[in-house]
Amino acid sequence: MEPAIANAEAVGEKTPKKFPKMYFLLAAAFVAGFWLNDPATAIVEEYFPATPKVQLDFSYLNSVLMELENNFVDPDKIDQNKLIYGAAKGMVEASGDPYTTFFDPEEAKSFNEDISGFFDGIGLQIEIKDKRLTVVAPLKNTPAFKAGILAGDEIANVNGTSTVGMSTSKAVSLIKGEKGTEVTLTIFRQGWSETKDFKLIRDTIKVPTVEVEYKEVGGKKIAHFTIFQFSETVYDDFRESANEILKSGAQGMILDLRNNPGGFLDRTQWIAGWFLKERDIVLQERNRSGQGYETQNYYAGGPSSFLSMPMVVLINSGSASASEILTAALRDNRNVDIIGETSFGKGSVQRVFDLSDHSSVKITIAKWLTPKGEAIDGQGIKPTIEVKMTEEDYSQDKDPQMDKALEAISSKI
Repeated sequence: MEPAIANAEAVGEKTPKKFPKMYFLLAAAFVAGFWLNDPATAIVEEYFPATPKVQLDFSYLNSVLMELENNFVDPDKIDQNKLIYGAAKGMVEASGDPYTTFFDPEEAKSFNEDISGFFDGIGLQIEIKDKRLTVVAPLKNTPAFKAGILAGDEIANVNGTSTVGMSTSKAVSLIKGEKGTEVTLTIFRQGWSETKDFKLIRDTIKVPTVEVEYKEVGGKKIAHFTIFQFSETVYDDFRESANEILKSGAQGMILDLRNNPGGFLDRTQWIAGWFLKERDIVLQERNRSGQGYETQNYYAGGPSSFLSMPMVVLINSGSASASEILTAALRDNRNVDIIGETSFGKGSVQRVFDLSDHSSVKITIAKWLTPKGEAIDGQGIKPTIEVKMTEEDYSQDKDPQMDKALEAISSKI
């Protein structure tokens, strides 16, 4: 993805024309060096104003620097650039928001490489949740997926280093590495009495976008349409697959958003337009406006091709941000059944600002709400039909969630 200026005007509503100017917002979970995209993140080429609104007493930092230079036992080891970046990182992290992060130039370069869709890693999306480094989802057919790491797993250690208090950017630097090298993650899973080490060999990861399979139940043809993430290229891939489904004679659809960490908000809005009536609300966004706040709506823009097709949606705890946006839009506008487990609960919006020395800062700039005004941040979306997956299901390649979805959709046709 190439950096782009985001459309950041405060307006009351946003309806896509068939192919609007791209509002480069990523809506997904932060991914540690494997697929780095944040829920609703815009990549913006701009710099902070020379005079910030909040004036800080930088003489205090100068005093700390002076004491360090005068008294540190190994003064030759002091790297002023590292000190500056460390101060910036500490200031940003002191906001208390796990999604507001500073990237030094190396980390920023890594971020930009990873969102391209090809990178060396283990294929694992991570996020800070309840102050713990948590797996959002493993990408299908990657080392993490094949090793059996699951959404919701907590990463206690990386190569023996505790993750307590660790930022996602620090976790990125520890977990990333060249193809063929090894990384050990110490995992704790709900229901376990102790942690378990997973030794993984890094590989080159290609992030998938969509997949279509067809299933028959009682002579009824069902399209199983999986969206893996809402990447830069997902809309073209989605449109091609969607047209294939429309020509296939499928009578119903299972939209599978399990383990989908999110992606670009504008792509999500475009895709929602295939399932909703034009001008249906896709989401609401609550932004700062002066000293207060304002809410703006994002609307579906058509073509509404699947509006009359019966459908259900599959989600789990690895469904985050953009996938939650689409799920909520289908639930609130069409009363579509949601099957599976409660989603991740990522309802904030970040923007990445590139700085003059190639470092960057990612800042939470808004919250998003469902079409009916529900805040899902930290709560997630509860399924209308709850079906949990057990470790035995995963190990024996069983899928009771899919079984339930097939049962539910066949009853609607």
